[in-house]
Amino acid sequence: MDSFAEQLVRREDTSADKMKKYLIYGGGIFITLALIILAVIKMGSTLSIIMLLLALGSGYLTYFFGTSTYVEYEYAFTNGELDIDKIIAKRKRVELLSADVRKFTAFGKYSEDIADSADLTTVISSDNIASHEYYADFESEKYGKTRLIFAPDEKILEYINDYLPYTVKKNMK
Repeated sequence: MDSFAEQLVRREDTSADKMKKYLIYGGGIFITLALIILAVIKMGSTLSIIMLLLALGSGYLTYFFGTSTYVEYEYAFTNGELDIDKIIAKRKRVELLSADVRKFTAFGKYSEDIADSADLTTVISSDNIASHEYYADFESEKYGKTRLIFAPDEKILEYINDYLPYTVKKNMK
């Protein structure tokens, strides 16, 4: 029987993300309004048309960069294979990684106490709510030694546990 589950996780904004969003929208609105005011002042000249076009471009860029702070992660589990994609502003999808759960070297509930090494690449694809984050260590073709920090739901956790190697299950925290 096939094991298949999908989950969409929205990343919660940190205070740094909120500040970035405020600066983008605040600066963008300020520049757009300044260009519109300059266009009105220079009304009747070709410079006013250029200013209006620049204001239009500034407004679009403000919208584009402001919505780019909206990030989701999609977890897809299929027969022991965990695929994670990053979705930016519901318009751009980037494949983060693909991992075979049978090759996990460690798995469990994530906490800051877990040992870290210098040659370990950390891939964070969680919702920024630490209470339900899990980690998985494995060897990745793309990143080498990798630690994945993610927030799977109960169904994906159940499937992961079905495919985990015995030694990892035995040492699970």
